[in-house]
Amino acid sequence: QVQLVESGGGLVQAGGSLNLACVASGRTFSTSAMGWFRRAPGKEREFVAAIPWSGGATYYADSVKGRFTISRDNAKNTVYLQMNSLKPEDTAAYYCARKYYSGSYYIPSNYDYWGQGTQVTVSS
Repeated sequence: QVQLVESGGGLVQAGGSLNLACVASGRTFSTSAMGWFRRAPGKEREFVAAIPWSGGATYYADSVKGRFTISRDNAKNTVYLQMNSLKPEDTAAYYCARKYYSGSYYIPSNYDYWGQGTQVTVSS
């Protein structure tokens, strides 16, 4: 069993920054790729960023590339999402997830465990 708990969301003005954290329970964190997804009201869940277990190559949605940075600390069982230059269109609930199945990092169905989410609201 894996539990994921996100934190760090909140209300911020456009142009501001937030740093989300996701703490994982369970022994498999250090060998698991992790991802961040988001869901805005009335929209489908969408991929934001992902990082392999080794913390090597990272993956980003085009909409956040250059503004968001994903990182991880395996000693702390934590994955982070540093979000800079936030825009109103970044407003959404943000979820971290553990990638379990092989294949694309961009597809939600390749992830098996999900957190409860943390709300990010960006005002204009």
